[in-house]
Amino acid sequence: MQPKQRVAIVGAGISGLVACKHLIEKGFDPIVFEAHGTVGGVWSRTIESTKLQTPKHLYQFSDFPWPASVTETFPNHEQVMEYLHSYVTRFGILAKIKFNCKVTGIDFIVELGNEEDMTDWETWSGSGGGRPFSSGGKWNVAVQDTVAGCAGVEVYQVDFVILSIGMFSDLPRTPEFPLKEGPDAFEGKVLHSMDYAMMSQGLAAALTREKRVTVVGSQKSALDIAVEVATRNGSRYPCTLLFKTAHWTLPDYLVAFIFRHLNRFAEFMVHKPGEGFFLWLLAVLLWPLRATFLKLVETYLTWIYPLKKYNMVPSHSLIEQLASRMTPTLPSNFYNAVEGGSLILKRSPSFRFCHTGLILDGGANSYHPTDVVIFATGYESEEKLKNIFSSNYFQKCLARSSYPLYRECIHPRIPQLAILGYAESPSTLYTTEMRSKWLMQFLAGQFELPTIREMEDEARKWETCTRRHVQDKYRRYRVSVMLQIYCNDQLCRDMRCNPRRKNSLLAELFASYGPSDYKNLIPES
Repeated sequence: MQPKQRVAIVGAGISGLVACKHLIEKGFDPIVFEAHGTVGGVWSRTIESTKLQTPKHLYQFSDFPWPASVTETFPNHEQVMEYLHSYVTRFGILAKIKFNCKVTGIDFIVELGNEEDMTDWETWSGSGGGRPFSSGGKWNVAVQDTVAGCAGVEVYQVDFVILSIGMFSDLPRTPEFPLKEGPDAFEGKVLHSMDYAMMSQGLAAALTREKRVTVVGSQKSALDIAVEVATRNGSRYPCTLLFKTAHWTLPDYLVAFIFRHLNRFAEFMVHKPGEGFFLWLLAVLLWPLRATFLKLVETYLTWIYPLKKYNMVPSHSLIEQLASRMTPTLPSNFYNAVEGGSLILKRSPSFRFCHTGLILDGGANSYHPTDVVIFATGYESEEKLKNIFSSNYFQKCLARSSYPLYRECIHPRIPQLAILGYAESPSTLYTTEMRSKWLMQFLAGQFELPTIREMEDEARKWETCTRRHVQDKYRRYRVSVMLQIYCNDQLCRDMRCNPRRKNSLLAELFASYGPSDYKNLIPES
């Protein structure tokens, strides 16, 4: 018999697809709302040269390996999209998706007789025992058809909502400028990397061909766009990469090497929240080994790349950057473009617009002429998440909350709702699928949540632990790259599954873990 409870999923990117698949397996009949006309999320709207930053064996569904025809370690975006479409077809997900349906807001409706102050609830959903559903509350999901502009808003009432709206789309972040010093003072074209990525290849080429282009940023999208434009225009119309902070960037082969050695032994070198004396002592004794290795990697990077020559040496350590999940891979021809003169690197703490270009660092003698400016400056992911709630109470829950989500997907104060895809990690797909498996076991009644206070205390322990490694670069919704297996162990224990997934002690300590290790998570009796 199928469960009677109705579950809505917002978004058909990676997180929405895997959540839908697991709901179907548990006997639910989910409904997925996707604002665009295809699955894949940001993978369906990216630039031509984009490819995985994670080795494909870690960026795959646990029960759906990559086809043998994909031999690359880091497949490109077209291969990723083909893989996702195959997954959708294989598990019958397409029939559950309503395309071109944008969710404009969600509102929690408390039934008459259940209007008690939610701030007084001791258990999640106020249902007692931390269960997923409550007879006293429903979610109203407001949906707008994005194709039929004159269509009204349709409201769906559901028992549970899974937000899979993604961190890297829809609400771009751009710098703020004083009056008459921003894009309005500039006669050229200004756009965000999101808008550039949504262009067809022909339109993107027409926008930048034989133009002086400036890309603002230093993360992955900035590097990819800058190299793409530089390759297109050559040294006659060089592209400029304008950045404030330099980051450690790794070649593909070094990324693959590091991922191969993310094992339990490596995690013994890292302090964990709520650790006992033995784990604390192991971390104290072994941490210098990890620190030494990463310091050697820094030395190697400064040797193979001309970082000092181009003022690209970061002011922070690689340890800090790995812990804060900010380590982009470097396009293979990046420094070739720099040495050939088609890509110019400029570091400036600030800039402003003028009529025909930019003034760097506010100085009168730092004029930088340009025709096109592309901001690759990220997204307002937390603001986007907050704005989907109609209730001021829930908006304030997210705005004032400094601690992460419980198990990276449940907010202790927001009932009958989960957030998937907001836990950054070495592999978003890997991380999201594990939390999706955990969530579906919860929805199926296999376990109950702790009290609200206990969930908040647990989340604060993780915040304290994470801040120890990243200090001022702390961000919520982040699974530590250094404790991926430890996080999965917690999820397995909640689901009453054996967290030890290898067949020998030696493999358990020194073999890397990946999605395939969690293919069959069967609760123990």
